[in-house]
Amino acid sequence: MAGAPDQSQPGPAVGEQLQQQHVSCQVFSERLAQGNPQQGFFSSFLTHNQKCQLMLLKTVETNPYVKLLLDAMKHSGCAVNKERHFSCEDCNGNVSGGFDATTSQIVLCQNNIRNQAHMSRVVTHELIHAFDHCRAHVHWFSNVRHLACSEVRAANLSGDCSLVNEIFRLRFGLKQHHQACVRDRAILSILAVRNISKEVAEKAVDEVFESCFNDHEPFGRIPHNETYAKYAHRDFQNRDRYYSNI
Repeated sequence: MAGAPDQSQPGPAVGEQLQQQHVSCQVFSERLAQGNPQQGFFSSFLTHNQKCQLMLLKTVETNPYVKLLLDAMKHSGCAVNKERHFSCEDCNGNVSGGFDATTSQIVLCQNNIRNQAHMSRVVTHELIHAFDHCRAHVHWFSNVRHLACSEVRAANLSGDCSLVNEIFRLRFGLKQHHQACVRDRAILSILAVRNISKEVAEKAVDEVFESCFNDHEPFGRIPHNETYAKYAHRDFQNRDRYYSNI
């Protein structure tokens, strides 16, 4: 899963991109029970965990990407409970979050999530993986093509490759740039969590790219920004009403 830079700051240099990946949903193996790192005077008013919980609550209640995904999960028989299925924890390195398939739990790296926009991107990305886990028999650990497909979908549908994020990464203006961004982010995400060569990751992504890039469920379209996501959520809510009239 590709991490996204803080929208208020310049994007990372190319060499830093791999370090800022989300830990992939399927092998979130480093869930450490460590003490909070040393905090400055002003940040100490709220702990990392309290900040994480507050940002998560706001994202769940207001973000259109997340609201649609939560509705879709419930519609698919996998209703998400905020207390049960989200966990704010300290993480190693610079990872932002991940989905632990063994517990069906989204881990949010409270020591690395920088602001509200970052939280929303992480939650959206991980919920796409959770949605895939709910609707399909995904072999996260044994089939790299399954992992590649979900990473392509997450990069494509979560806003990771939005124009704003790509401008902050100083990467924009190329023909079919969105597709290129999705491919690159998916490959980086696989490499962040699998001990495989770049060539193997690239091959897996290329093999599944066309079908998985064109799988827009549950959005029905590529939600390039929050306005698109709001339209997609409206259409999803009206979907059953439409089919009931046929």
